[in-house]
Amino acid sequence: MNFEQIKGFAFDLDGVIADTARFHGQAWHQLADQVGTPWTQELADGLKGVGRMDSLEMILKAGGHENDYSLAEKEALAKAKNDNYLRLVETLTPEDILPGMKDFLDELKAADYQLILASASKNAPKVLKYLELSDYFVDIVDPAQLAHSKPAPDIYIQAAKQLGLSPDEVAGVEDAQAGVDAINAADELSIGIGTNLTNAVVRFDQTSDVSLAALKAKLQ
Repeated sequence: MNFEQIKGFAFDLDGVIADTARFHGQAWHQLADQVGTPWTQELADGLKGVGRMDSLEMILKAGGHENDYSLAEKEALAKAKNDNYLRLVETLTPEDILPGMKDFLDELKAADYQLILASASKNAPKVLKYLELSDYFVDIVDPAQLAHSKPAPDIYIQAAKQLGLSPDEVAGVEDAQAGVDAINAADELSIGIGTNLTNAVVRFDQTSDVSLAALKAKLQ
């Protein structure tokens, strides 16, 4: 894809626009302690970009507890984790937007790109409200309506449909490997933010490096 083809951007939220990932980490860590699964950095990294119930299953499996809970009990655990997370989200302000991302969003809006949120988080609308960014996005993909979570391409395929664009007109922005893989599987342009990502068509080390000019330069 060349720069001129891009008409829309699909954004992940956690770790891209704001560091709400730390809230997820705190809430999942608390749940892991509750079910008796040792909390490790490897487990924490594996949960990035993954949906709520899939994350719960990963935590239970990591501790050998995948068969210890009924579906109703798992749903109750996931709800408790989410309630804890939401209490943390309510502390967010625009000051929590990651470095450079407000400027990038301003650039995109001024240039009339269509923006959509493609986050696995069902709480994304609430996060955007506290960050005061709701008006930047023309739509939000509802992850509850998707058959498969990242790294499957469903969320990015749906993002393009909701924007009314073809995949080759959409660029996805992610900080997690599962997200980059999802963008690539959707045949969209993958923009990865982070030093440890692989297979991103364009990669930036950190959010403060992202701009339209930098993206254009990397695609030339």
